[in-house]
Amino acid sequence: MTETFRTHVLDVSTGTSEAVYDLTRDCETFLRAVAAGRDGLLNVFVPHATAGVAVLETGAGSDDDLLAALRDLLPADDRWRHRHGSPGHGRDHVLPALVPPHATLPVLGGRLELGTWQSVCLVDTNRDNPDRQVRLTFLG
Repeated sequence: MTETFRTHVLDVSTGTSEAVYDLTRDCETFLRAVAAGRDGLLNVFVPHATAGVAVLETGAGSDDDLLAALRDLLPADDRWRHRHGSPGHGRDHVLPALVPPHATLPVLGGRLELGTWQSVCLVDTNRDNPDRQVRLTFLG
């Protein structure tokens, strides 16, 4: 089973402000090391209650647009029942319902099969926890 199922944990620091952190190169590096030209699936999972994984265009403003949309949908104010941490932290616990903590992506010939402008990103609105882990798992 070790030849078909490989996993690696990335340690990511997202800083003290909302962030869309591009994981695409990390995913590609992992696949070069473990996929050996095979087809399969890459699962990207964030084991945190206040972060998610998104596939979107980055660098052209879409990452900032996503954060702006999340601020509109999930304002950082005192409406949340979950109240510990920074003001509005309760919204961070609702984030994974909108931006799930996982994505499963096709791998063909050992390469991540994304569209031209797609990137794999960690979405983190939690300013209280800058240290994240991301689990990459290849099933081939």
